[in-house]
Amino acid sequence: MMSRGIAAALLIAFVGNCYAQDEFHFETDVRGIFKKHCFHCHGEEETVEGGLDLRLVRRMVEGGDSGSAIIAGKPDESLIVERLESREMPPDESKQLSPDELAKVKRWIAGGATTARPEPETIGSEYLITDEERSHWAYQPIKRPEVPAVQHAESVANPIDAFLLAKLEKHGHQFSPKGTPDRLTRRLSLDLLGLPPEEEWTAELQTSEDPAQWSKLVDQLLASPHYGERWGRHWLDVAGYADSEGYSDVDADRPYAWRYRDYVIRAFNEGMPFNQFIREQLAGDELISSPLNDLSLQDVELLAATGFLRMAPDGTGGAVDDAQQARNDTIADTIHIVSSSLMSITLSCAQCHDHRYDPISQADYFRFRAIFDPAFDWQKWKNPKQRLISLYTDDDRKAAAEIEEKAKVLDAAVAEKRKEFIQKTFDEQLAKIPAEMHELARAAFAADAKTRTPEQKDIFKKHPNLNVSAGSLYLYNQKAADELKKMQQEATDVRNTKPKQEYVRALTETPGQIPTTRLFYRGDYAQPKQELTPAGLSIVRQASGLPEIPVRSSNLPTSGRRLALADYLTDPKHPLTARAIMNRVWMHHFGAGLVTTPTDFGVLGDAPTHPELLDWLAAEFIESGWDMKHMHRLILNSNAWRQEVRNNTALQEQDPDNHWYGGARLRRLDAEAIRDSLLTISGELNPKQFGPAVPVMPDVVGRIVVGQENTDAGRPGQVIDMKGEDLRRSVYIQVRRSQPLSMMETFDQPAMSPNCDQRRPSTNATQSLMMLNSVELIDRSRKAAAKLIKEFPEDSKRRIESAWRQVYGRAIEEEEVAGAQAFVQQVTENLKTQADYQAKGDKPPARSPDEESLAVLCQVLLSSNEFLYVQ
Repeated sequence: MMSRGIAAALLIAFVGNCYAQDEFHFETDVRGIFKKHCFHCHGEEETVEGGLDLRLVRRMVEGGDSGSAIIAGKPDESLIVERLESREMPPDESKQLSPDELAKVKRWIAGGATTARPEPETIGSEYLITDEERSHWAYQPIKRPEVPAVQHAESVANPIDAFLLAKLEKHGHQFSPKGTPDRLTRRLSLDLLGLPPEEEWTAELQTSEDPAQWSKLVDQLLASPHYGERWGRHWLDVAGYADSEGYSDVDADRPYAWRYRDYVIRAFNEGMPFNQFIREQLAGDELISSPLNDLSLQDVELLAATGFLRMAPDGTGGAVDDAQQARNDTIADTIHIVSSSLMSITLSCAQCHDHRYDPISQADYFRFRAIFDPAFDWQKWKNPKQRLISLYTDDDRKAAAEIEEKAKVLDAAVAEKRKEFIQKTFDEQLAKIPAEMHELARAAFAADAKTRTPEQKDIFKKHPNLNVSAGSLYLYNQKAADELKKMQQEATDVRNTKPKQEYVRALTETPGQIPTTRLFYRGDYAQPKQELTPAGLSIVRQASGLPEIPVRSSNLPTSGRRLALADYLTDPKHPLTARAIMNRVWMHHFGAGLVTTPTDFGVLGDAPTHPELLDWLAAEFIESGWDMKHMHRLILNSNAWRQEVRNNTALQEQDPDNHWYGGARLRRLDAEAIRDSLLTISGELNPKQFGPAVPVMPDVVGRIVVGQENTDAGRPGQVIDMKGEDLRRSVYIQVRRSQPLSMMETFDQPAMSPNCDQRRPSTNATQSLMMLNSVELIDRSRKAAAKLIKEFPEDSKRRIESAWRQVYGRAIEEEEVAGAQAFVQQVTENLKTQADYQAKGDKPPARSPDEESLAVLCQVLLSSNEFLYVQ
């Protein structure tokens, strides 16, 4: 009988002879199956189950406790096939191989169980990454590709068009015609600002003979303060922005989270280079130059930027079932946010075991976690309140101390006057009792209540009117009590002039405190194993040659690990960051990314539809100085972006998902754009920027609405007048994880658990019902109608024409005018017959039939697909 050693030698020789042949190979066809289903027990652990290691073919031939696992060329006689077919292995029913996977294993064995190349002599403790894994597109260096030549060069405005057109032409197609000026203007405004366009923008584009007019409009909108509100909201999605802690049903408030939101909006508006944006969010605390107890305004912004690392759900400020688990959950969610937003990888899948599909080991996960451990330190944890940093400066403290001294002078005057009034009142009451009791009464009054003798206590029981105090003075002398109250209010008013104590929600490290990071066996913090030092991903290091993250910075009081990570991620040699960001930008402009799985560039994610274009965009982004507005201009000035909605049957049959970009996508407005557009059209939008979140609350029927309940009123439904704050843009509305705004939730505003990788618009009956019955929409429609009547008091036709321009962003057609006029007239006549719209004596109706019928028309327009979708 052939020994295992001889069999292994023969197999190695056989593999060498078959090298480079076009066959089923272990590395390309089978290893991924075993990695997914089997490596967890047969390769990853220090002790492999049954003595069988499936990471190398040689070891399969050598076999384990039950003998050789495979016999090359004989799948039916191979033990591994027997175990797989009997479903004995894997033992977990949910991890069984699919029929297709099992067929691949059998075919590979039948073909000789070949490998693509000679296997390594040893693996050791080092995580094995194959050449196939290293060759995955996402790990290749970013290189600017040559711009392809195309047949229809006249359709190319910039290189973006050339890359897209080259693929279309390959399949016999071209770009769709350019969209009309009104549709393009509306699309551009909603894309960059999240608001409907101003009427003059369309008029200028339609009438101008300047070929650069479109580019000027793009620049104008990029300079708008509303740009940062729109594109900042996109980033807040992937950052998991929320104004509440989540994690448990308590969902405690985050009263200062808004500073991070405002930082993001300002960064986009100011055109901050994106590599700097990343550095400040990951390590703003390591960039500050002023002390934490006397921060400059610039350093306050840097600390606010680290709110990016404080957005994950965090229940450690209250009672939780397992406090240590809650701490580690917060760290894990933070790592998920960082890796999904900046690298587009599913790093969290390696928290409990080696990644089942991508070349990411569990050790890689914990090395990456080690970068953040000095700031989080789960064994010396700081809860959310302990992480707040006061914004009081030395000048504030000095001013507060001076004001307090003034207030103390007033306090002393109040105390002296109070003493005087109390003594005078006591003397008045003393005169009402017999003179022989005066001496005892005076002694009792002068003594502390706790030290009075029984005799002294007794006199107060017999004559309670002698027990004059600050709290009872008003019973004897209301005028004196009022005077004291006025004097005390003066002291309070002085104290109220102190600089207000504000805070920033930030992440910081304690200098000199660097915890040890250990790998958690199967992700369980109670089972720590080997110590690990900080590092990026092994696959990135092997593919790019980037240096590792240092254990400690030599020129910072803190570890410097997060600052090193920021430099590492924004190094031009890093293959993931620029691709990930550009893919997201493309997704928001076109409705789908060049990689349609924006947080998964791995094996299970989709391959890029235009890999050369993605690399060109990433290279251009880096070479532009990470200039986001520059990339916007390139995309928005391309002919590809300015196409009309695709309407080509032949192209649709060949490319049903529009991955070739042979026309624009019909896209529904997201929740924020719907609400903000309604407020704009009704003329109510409050343009105020920044500051604390506008609160939300449940209304009388349990829906979550914008507002603040008046708890002092004592009556359900009583709300505080928001003084127009409730009419601000949606980005400023409080994001409570447990109380999403009902209207926004209906239109798919995402839950931050922990973040949102991609908005997924739905279509359902609830949306139509809300647009039909929503009190908010009815109110917006009435306000819009009132505005139209005020603008055109004597011309009903012009009201209708203006309504079309404001809601749809286009001129009304003649047949639509006639239909709308007939509709308004019919509704008016109907309303005139209803009591609510008839005068009661000399009292006119609350709303006239004419105004209400126009409001109904506005509601119809605002509920229509043409309003809710962008063409």
